Amino acid sequence: MFGNDRGQTSNDRGRTTNDRGQTSIEYLGIIAVVVAIVLVLSTTDFGSQIATAISNKISQVVGI
Repeated sequence: MFGNDRGQTSNDRGRTTNDRGQTSIEYLGIIAVVVAIVLVLSTTDFGSQIATAISNKISQVVGI
């Protein structure tokens, strides 16, 4: 009970620390989401509306 568990909870005891594969899958998931967003923005009119709105705001800030 009061052994040398170094602050581990009961859920952490006995687990291995091999998380290498998990980070690779997380990166692939993030890349897939970014690619999906870029495809949606580039293939719809919504992407050009966003680009126009950003350009207009930049012009307002710069004073052009």
